[in-house]
Amino acid sequence: MLIGVPKEIKNHEYRVGLTPGSVRELTARGHDVIVQKNAGFEIGLTDEDYISAGAKIITGAAEIFASAEMIVKVKEPQTAECKMLREGQILYTYLHLAPDPDQTRMLIDSGAVAIAYETVTDKFGRLPLLAPMSEVAGRMSIQAGAWCLEMKQGGRGMLLGGVPGVAPAKVVILGGGVVGTNAALMAIGSQAEVTILDRSIERLRELNMAFGTQAKVVYSTAAAVEECVYDADLVIGAVLIPGAAAPRLVTKNMLKNMKRGSVLVDVAIDQGGCFETSKATTHAKPIYKVDGIVHYCVANMPGAVARTSTFALNNATLPFAIALADKGYRDAFLADPHLLEGLNVYRGQVTYEAVASAQGLTYVPAAKALGG
Repeated sequence: MLIGVPKEIKNHEYRVGLTPGSVRELTARGHDVIVQKNAGFEIGLTDEDYISAGAKIITGAAEIFASAEMIVKVKEPQTAECKMLREGQILYTYLHLAPDPDQTRMLIDSGAVAIAYETVTDKFGRLPLLAPMSEVAGRMSIQAGAWCLEMKQGGRGMLLGGVPGVAPAKVVILGGGVVGTNAALMAIGSQAEVTILDRSIERLRELNMAFGTQAKVVYSTAAAVEECVYDADLVIGAVLIPGAAAPRLVTKNMLKNMKRGSVLVDVAIDQGGCFETSKATTHAKPIYKVDGIVHYCVANMPGAVARTSTFALNNATLPFAIALADKGYRDAFLADPHLLEGLNVYRGQVTYEAVASAQGLTYVPAAKALGG
């Protein structure tokens, strides 16, 4: 199979779909890989590295999209990239379609086979291709939140962990999954006062066992969210419903009862955000204020630590890329129901129910779309 790796064009996005090590694994199995010039340059992956791994360097993205059978990316295709997709071409990347009807429509119109990293599952029902970036984003959320709490960014002027004789910041984490757990690890390490809310009693038990007295765990109700958010200095939005739009847990009306200069970090922004006042921002202009509350809503947070993120992502995505290349998408899907869960759009049909539901589109089960 001919596999193409274009350079990412989203604002301040420096990750790359395949590392030279991943390219070597694919070329060793007889596949051809073409990589856009300088695709990994910013994170220290040179064209020479890719050539040594067996790839061919291509100057422009248009040639890659025009010839490759499978496109491997990191972020959702931008408008210019969607227009270059071809019928039957495999697109393997993060998509986050539920809150993005424009992208969904373009993928439908392209006729491509669009596989979303974030909905591929494993035998335990987890999301193995989302997990590494959730780990990165969860850890970064505390780093970003601590920065936002500084006076220059409009924050309360608080040091996350305080100092002897001065209380630490109160960090509230909405969601106890991968993002929330990693955020808690970092916040606890910074000696902040940490509270985690979740709706799963079993998950709350696990978090209690993991963190003990270092963090409070609270069952999430509307009343509990309000109470914790009003008392917080930093709130991390870490709620995920696989493939679906994130629930809005913090409303605009709630902001007036929060402390002036407190901070909201919305890690769920890729899925529309879990704060009503969230709107996607970029690393170039990451924050804004609403009613005196600082919002950090960068839609590609792991892109700020692009080298770490690229290698972590490739560790997870490579086995599925190999399966798609070795078997072709149809046989790969039929052989692995967990990979099939990643199929969001297939030749003009929406094949992921949460996306169809969020946008009022006709849902066609992936197996039916494939003719299985």
